[in-house]
Amino acid sequence: MPRDLTAPAMPAPDAVTPDVAARINALNAFAEGRDARAILSRALEEGPMALVSSFGADSVVLLHLLSTLAPDLPVLFLDTQMLFAETLDYQRALARDLGLTNVQTLRPDPEALLARDADNILHLAEPDACCALRKTEPLDRTLAPYAGWITGRKRFQTGTRAALPTFEAEGGRLKVNPLAGWSPAALAAHIKAHSLPRHPLVARGYRSLGCAPCTTPVRAGEDPRAGRWRGREKTECGIHFEGGRARPGRAAKGAP
Repeated sequence: MPRDLTAPAMPAPDAVTPDVAARINALNAFAEGRDARAILSRALEEGPMALVSSFGADSVVLLHLLSTLAPDLPVLFLDTQMLFAETLDYQRALARDLGLTNVQTLRPDPEALLARDADNILHLAEPDACCALRKTEPLDRTLAPYAGWITGRKRFQTGTRAALPTFEAEGGRLKVNPLAGWSPAALAAHIKAHSLPRHPLVARGYRSLGCAPCTTPVRAGEDPRAGRWRGREKTECGIHFEGGRARPGRAAKGAP
């Protein structure tokens, strides 16, 4: 599929112009009533894009859709160096099985790790600082040349994502959530229909997977992300924040 590699990046959210707001609104109007594959295909026309994936509990759905459209698209995988061993094994096997040829593993800067978390205990006292060091900063550096990025976020995952739009303008670039409206049942049906492998920890009660020290299984009746940073007010790692503030559910400032 031809992709326009000259498309300009979005301005920062607080500087979204009427033209950009109109562009986001038009993309969200396009997304209405269309399936995730069509949305993903449309997103790939918006300029150089990357897909960011944790290779977590249900990541296989979006990665499978990508493999049918653009298996050479950059897939950015954040290896915080505190992940479950099962996640690392799953990432390698899934990339191979789906034929994803451009998976890029991002890791924290070694000098920054030595200076700020030499003993690997920062997550105990300052989990936000740990996430910034191990996830947000490596991702921000890598996303710099891209006009936009694609995420696997869904509205059902937690209350802060309940109004998640399909297309957003964030951090100076387009942000696309092709699975925003999917339900757990829809994810399960897609996985079954295409015989896709689940992350091995799903069978042990993990419905959302992050770093091993900060992730627990989810109990019946809890939302899928209840096992992340259990016992703390923290609900997001920070990669979906801008200027320290969460931006759930905003298509574009100034949009009607």
